[in-house]
Amino acid sequence: MSDRKEFRDLATPEAAREAIGSLDLAPESETVPLEEARGRVLAERVDAAIDVPGFDRASMDGYAVRARDTFGADEADPAELDLVGAVHAGAAPEVTVAPGTCAEVSTGAVMPEGADAVVMVERTDELDGEGEAGDGDRPDRIAFRTAVAPGDHVMSAGADIAAGARALGPGTRLTPREIGLLSALGVDEVPVEGKPRVGIVSTGDELVRPGESLDPSRGEIYDVNSTTIAAGVEEAGGESVLYPHAGDDYDEMERLLRRAADECDLVLSSGSTSASAVDVIYRVIEERGELLLHGVAVKPGKPMLVGRLDRRGDESGSAATSAYIGLPGYPVSALTIFRTFVAPAIREAAGRPEPATATVEGRMGLGERYGEGRMRLMPVGLLDLADGDLPLVYPVDKGSGATTSLVEADGVVAVDPDTEYLDRGERVTVRLFSPDVRPPSLLGVGEDDPALNRLLDRLENPRYLPVGSREGLRRLRDGVPDVAVVAGPTDREVESVELGGWTREWGLVVPAGNPADVTGLESVVDRDLRFVNRPTDSGLRRSFDDALDPVADERSTSRSELIEAVAGYELTVRAFESPVRKVIAGDADVGVGLRETAKRLDCEFVSLGEQSVVVRAAPDRAERDAVTELAGALDDPADLIDGLAGYSRNSRNDP
Repeated sequence: MSDRKEFRDLATPEAAREAIGSLDLAPESETVPLEEARGRVLAERVDAAIDVPGFDRASMDGYAVRARDTFGADEADPAELDLVGAVHAGAAPEVTVAPGTCAEVSTGAVMPEGADAVVMVERTDELDGEGEAGDGDRPDRIAFRTAVAPGDHVMSAGADIAAGARALGPGTRLTPREIGLLSALGVDEVPVEGKPRVGIVSTGDELVRPGESLDPSRGEIYDVNSTTIAAGVEEAGGESVLYPHAGDDYDEMERLLRRAADECDLVLSSGSTSASAVDVIYRVIEERGELLLHGVAVKPGKPMLVGRLDRRGDESGSAATSAYIGLPGYPVSALTIFRTFVAPAIREAAGRPEPATATVEGRMGLGERYGEGRMRLMPVGLLDLADGDLPLVYPVDKGSGATTSLVEADGVVAVDPDTEYLDRGERVTVRLFSPDVRPPSLLGVGEDDPALNRLLDRLENPRYLPVGSREGLRRLRDGVPDVAVVAGPTDREVESVELGGWTREWGLVVPAGNPADVTGLESVVDRDLRFVNRPTDSGLRRSFDDALDPVADERSTSRSELIEAVAGYELTVRAFESPVRKVIAGDADVGVGLRETAKRLDCEFVSLGEQSVVVRAAPDRAERDAVTELAGALDDPADLIDGLAGYSRNSRNDP
């Protein structure tokens, strides 16, 4: 029987931050070559060892003069000086400017001895020996049509930064500007704060590295957390180290965690949520370290662990500890907890400040009810309506196991445990997943479709949520999205502006060669064929259901009785391609789908009809730039549907 503690006494978020704050993540500072220093943080002050520039330098092309020789010169009465030579950038002067003389100089050249100012070449004339304008040969004299003061157009030695001056202080993040200054000082290496090394150990026998072959029949899934968290570590200023997957075996888990502790400042584990895996991790931390916290009163992310892992002693016999944090297994939970609790600690250890743009203010686009008595870190999306008001905030919650929430959400709203309801229009603070987050230019919802994918590719930074036609109309009615894409018949009337659309052929998809000899709906109803359907919100599902009515009428029965005869009617898959893939994999004999998808994936197709796909806009968003751009692309959808089998223009687009 397991001795694992249950989450009966959950720690508060404040207690979790305190526990993480007690961990020592900071590595020793290090010295790196200047060319590798971008983005690093200075660990010590850097003083200028030389003057910059190290000499009096001409600031423009012209002539170096003694300023007093030009006093009183103007357009009507220019001063004339003898030209004694020239000085170019990168060359030592070989001339001296004596009273009554000048020297030609180029930008960046060393000022010759005796000169204290530069007259720009545009305010001069070249003269020959007779005092007349020259013929292009080297002049003997120069006429100056303006006067200058000492120091004009000259950068004195040390004017940029003088030797001994404080150039950059500790804690400065090195951007191209600072690196340019250090280069000017001749610095080729700099002392910087060390990057915390963060070891990432994924647990669970079901995990497979991206790029390796996947066997869904064994329940295998690609490891999302390792690469996601590693990217977050790098973004926060740490150095990520990925370790092999660990299963539920105690010895293997102990070996990997202790190896990571020996090599890293912080060890993060994530992956399997199985009770056995959590049991193993819990035992390793308690027996080979110290457990500070087990379970936090937040949603998502309750099963978080915080502690220390013992490192094995060095040659002197001394040993230290490495920080340890156990993240939840579901990707959204893991990233949310990482961003909220772990990333700030990594930034602090790396000497990086909290990004200035890490939070934005917004207004709830619709009401949201909650009442579980613990803090909720609610994933949300943003929509900037560019009307001078705050961005619109809407919940994005497919469950912690849905990886698409990682890209459909822009950040999280922390909902206080005592808050039971967030009202529509209520002001909220959104903590962004990244300072680089850009709200989408357009938010669309509704049916998924191959032509729609092409349409979205033409827009700048759109976001589309394929929730199905019925749900898309409901969300359009609630006032969050700009547009909804509706396929097939619908019984939901929502005030909207029709922007355009197309027609697609739908029907039954069967394996190549049609081995079951499917001829139509009767084959699905009368024979024991395994069927795969679309969800109730899908337009294809509605068209399939409606197509059963004539069959039911012919047989003097009801639609519901025919549905009961369809083996697998309730087996639904999410996307327009999914039924076809089920058929190809042999998991179904027939599925509802599109002619285009059947053709592209080399399946047979039995047509049941055509279906109209219409893009509808919210009336108060129809004039938004992104919506009008979308409408323009729909005026003539011929290129959108070009090459798609079974697609045609709908009546609205006909000339």
